[in-house]
Amino acid sequence: MKTYQLTAEPRTGLGKKAAKALREENKIPVVLNGSDIVTLPYTAALKPGEKLVEIGNGKGIITTDLTVKAEDVRKLIYTPDIFAIELTVNGEKRNAVLREVQFHPVKDTILHMDLLEVNDKKPVVVEVPVKLEGHAEGVKAGGKLTLSMKKIKVKATYDQIPERVVINIDNLGLGKTLQIGELHFDGLELMNAKNAVVCAVQLTRAARGAAAKA
Repeated sequence: MKTYQLTAEPRTGLGKKAAKALREENKIPVVLNGSDIVTLPYTAALKPGEKLVEIGNGKGIITTDLTVKAEDVRKLIYTPDIFAIELTVNGEKRNAVLREVQFHPVKDTILHMDLLEVNDKKPVVVEVPVKLEGHAEGVKAGGKLTLSMKKIKVKATYDQIPERVVINIDNLGLGKTLQIGELHFDGLELMNAKNAVVCAVQLTRAARGAAAKA
């Protein structure tokens, strides 16, 4: 993945009123979810903006409430690309990926972001863009190529996640589909249903006519 540099500040004012005030300053509230699971009770000191969130069975994770400038995340959000985020907070660098973005239902502005801290040991699940390459046999025969899945959900350590998954469709015939279960990529576990259709070559009226005459 490409690397995206982002600077954030700890956020102490929480709640709807504080979040609204941030947005009026063209800032966005962010939650960074820690990658490590800790055992409760947790006695270590928390840094500014950090809080302990219980996840059950005597375990918890540490989340950090942050704020970023809206202008600093536009190229991160409004793009089909995915990034490994190098996040700087008070001079400390942390690696993260984008987990969720909440948009205003009318204005389409960013209301909130969730980030997930990552390392090169613990796998994460992210959606990776699909790129088709080659010339399908079915298209040469008059069919129409359709892409049903623009992104595929994969599981891997963040340093193994590609910018996109490239799928060769040279052998995709007329009326045929390509499903998740037929794909394999080194270092990636595909998380979508195995029978999910990635792409297909549909029979067109012209192709049916040509087949009837043959």
